[in-house]
Amino acid sequence: MNPIKDLQKLIKLTGERAKLDAKANETYIVYKTAEGQIVKEYNDGNVIPVAEKEAPHA
Repeated sequence: MNPIKDLQKLIKLTGERAKLDAKANETYIVYKTAEGQIVKEYNDGNVIPVAEKEAPHA
C-alpha cells in the first residue's frame, strides 16, 4: 500500500461525498481553490467567490 495514494483517494472520496450531501440538502460546499480563493460551489455548478466580509474570522 502506498500511503500517499491512499490519502489522495480518501480526500477525493470525501469531496465527492460532500457534493452528494450538498445536493441532497439543497445547499453548497465551500473549498479553497488552487489559487487560494475560497469559493462556494452550488449543485448547479455555479461557483461564487466568498467575500472577505462573509468570513467570520478573516
